Amino acid sequence: MKNRKIRFTAAGLSTVIVLGSLSGTVAFAGDSTSIVNVSYDPTRELYEQYNEIFKEHWKEQTGQDLEITQSHGGSGKQALEVANGLEADVVTLALEYDVKAVEEAGLIEEGWIDEFPLDSSPYTSTIVFLVREGNPKDIQDWDDLVKEDVGVITPNPKTSGGARWNYLAAWAYADQLYGGDEDQIKDFIKKLYENVLVLDSGARGATTSFVENGQGDVLIAWENEAYLSVQDYPDDYEIITPSISILAQPSVAVVDSVVDKRGTREVATEYLNYLYSDEAQRIAGDNFYRPSNEEILKEYADVFNLDINLVTIADFGGWTEAQETHFADGGVFDQIYEQ
Repeated sequence: MKNRKIRFTAAGLSTVIVLGSLSGTVAFAGDSTSIVNVSYDPTRELYEQYNEIFKEHWKEQTGQDLEITQSHGGSGKQALEVANGLEADVVTLALEYDVKAVEEAGLIEEGWIDEFPLDSSPYTSTIVFLVREGNPKDIQDWDDLVKEDVGVITPNPKTSGGARWNYLAAWAYADQLYGGDEDQIKDFIKKLYENVLVLDSGARGATTSFVENGQGDVLIAWENEAYLSVQDYPDDYEIITPSISILAQPSVAVVDSVVDKRGTREVATEYLNYLYSDEAQRIAGDNFYRPSNEEILKEYADVFNLDINLVTIADFGGWTEAQETHFADGGVFDQIYEQ
């Protein structure tokens, strides 16, 4: 295991302790500790597995038993809950903007995006279509989602981070299709949302509507969520990769105000650091997230389409601009959906 450095700060004294190839354990006060990870909808299975290996890692390095509490929901809603007082030692949300909302509430220090590698995004995903076996509506790309007889399931961009990725991926397709003509792009997006049968608050709720409740012909989904559905129901569903999608980068951060109050900064920091370990990266891949480690990602070349045409949030001017333009009250989504 590679050595990892985390910085311990107490009463103004900073000490760097190297965790990794140590003989024995690092002494910590108390036999046990606990942290809360507030996350978004489709990460339940990922963190169920990751938490087990991290508890073993922490016990090995410190001698402490660790209890980890999970909270899941629509990413935007989860960010709002933390901003309004839900105590989280770490947040592992669907996009940078949702973590920034917690920062703007005064709970996370500026510069969090540089605290961990790759803009504090330990794994990525993209947006695909989940259709019923045999693809009866012959859905191949985004233009098939605006046909009159197609029922679409996608969550609400006002509450779900995944839904915002869905919307932006569709916008990128229409942008290319219409050569940047904004009126035609907006008309395309309006037609798409006219076909949406229900706007659930989060990605997992949308999956439930499509998979368990049998609603719609196509689910616009996180890639990992689509794969889990096919894994659970291999004879019932297929995954369609559109010609254009978006590189979805979930973000992680330590909630500074909470860890300083609870004395959990060290364990919270290492909890997020260890997501970049080889073991954790493979758990991400096994749960159909794309590992941020390029070498480990190649191990999953038979699972993921690594040649997919992906736009990025930078193509939309970054998350602050994308949020203000498309998802803020009175933004383009409201204009389109409320017409």
